Amino acid sequence: MGYSVGGQELECDADGYLLEADLRDEVAQAIAAADGIALTDAHWEVIRFLRDEFQANGHSPNFRAMLKGFQAIRPEADSKYLYDLFPMGPAKQGAKLAGLPQPYGKGGY
Repeated sequence: MGYSVGGQELECDADGYLLEADLRDEVAQAIAAADGIALTDAHWEVIRFLRDEFQANGHSPNFRAMLKGFQAIRPEADSKYLYDLFPMGPAKQGAKLAGLPQPYGKGGY
């Protein structure tokens, strides 16, 4: 399985996460379409946050760090807000849609 974006085939793992990060918006749109998700402005705000965190730290944040960091941008955001956007888990599903590799599991940092 992989994603085709602009004539380029992107490799992913069995769960649909890219093996190599690709931060193009077209990639996020292709992954979201494959997962049946229509991206809203709220999704894009979280996706951009996760991409920034990945670029700054070399990995995506776990959920707790994600919530704390995202609340610095959008103070009214809480767990429910993020789970409404990414029901399969904001840190994991958000990273997938952002075009990032699969995040480390709990305790993997």
